[in-house]
Amino acid sequence: MMKVIRAKLHGIRVTAADLNYHGSITLDPELCDTAGFYPMEFVEIWNKNSGARISTYVIFGEPGSRCCILNGAAARTCQVGDELIIAASEMLASPKDLYDLKPRILTFLPDNQIDQVLFYDVFHSERRPTTSASSMPRSIRSSATPGPTSTSPPSARISASATGPRLRSMPS
Repeated sequence: MMKVIRAKLHGIRVTAADLNYHGSITLDPELCDTAGFYPMEFVEIWNKNSGARISTYVIFGEPGSRCCILNGAAARTCQVGDELIIAASEMLASPKDLYDLKPRILTFLPDNQIDQVLFYDVFHSERRPTTSASSMPRSIRSSATPGPTSTSPPSARISASATGPRLRSMPS
């Protein structure tokens, strides 16, 4: 089994911290839906300002609010305005399962409006001589994706979309 990224909010800013709440992180459900986060899902949170790293679960806040509220003990790890990276993960049985995975990454403007929607795309590469998970490089390419027809280990690329039906439906 290998733990891999499934969804990520990159650069979302803390809008509040509530030490007296029972725990968790409160997020706008519209942002969660766009990224692919679920209520009660455990997430890893990395504070870009302080370096703090925590794990907690997601609860949904007010739709359209663009909120990012750390609750309970997690509130001690941040200040309003801090930039966070929030990552949801998934367990895969084999590196072969990477080809079906399309993690979605949202980047944000200072007001927590979505800036970009990015996707990691894992594909076979002719330049990779082995297929063991421990020897797989963590390369990121921006070229077109060849189909999964070779036996080489996967490579990855990031593709971006600044527009799309989900972005157009987001509140301003």
